[in-house]
Amino acid sequence: LWPMLMASCGLPALVQLVTLPFFPESPPYLLMRKGDQEGCKKAIRQLWGEGHHQADIDDIMKEKATMKNTKILSVLELMKEPAFRWQLYMIIILTSTVQLCGINAVESKFEEYLIPYVSLGVGLCECLSSILCSTLIDRFGRKVLLWGGYTLMGSVLALLTMTLSLQHQFFWMHYFSVILIFLFVIFYGIGP
Repeated sequence: LWPMLMASCGLPALVQLVTLPFFPESPPYLLMRKGDQEGCKKAIRQLWGEGHHQADIDDIMKEKATMKNTKILSVLELMKEPAFRWQLYMIIILTSTVQLCGINAVESKFEEYLIPYVSLGVGLCECLSSILCSTLIDRFGRKVLLWGGYTLMGSVLALLTMTLSLQHQFFWMHYFSVILIFLFVIFYGIGP
């Protein structure tokens, strides 16, 4: 039933597609981008009900005034800007770690009947890690999560290397390897 499970992802998209025309545009978009104050008021009434919403409109106008003084950079300008260079390097390194770590190649080492379960488990671990990250970042801070995440990911990859080399000697190493992959995904999601 995996094809049915994969096709079920289309149901929420279909619901969104059908209901989207009945929702109003974003009030800040209408006011800031289009300059449509009446459309903004109508959208606010539709979203929040009748009442006095002038304070909300004033807040949007203040944000619009602030945005006038902010320069929007193109991608090329962003890459040339020295103030953003370290952030850009960090994003490139963080994204490269997942692409180059080889975790997808490890998944293909399992027997065919395990691969769908590993894929499902990885997806669930990604959801879990995003929930955990939002609570842990306030408690420990970004730097601690990055250091801890990379340290734990390295440890998990070392253990995973050992379990993959011992898979033919012990039947349960397959399952231990799957658990390590799940931990890797969780530590990546919480850290980097």
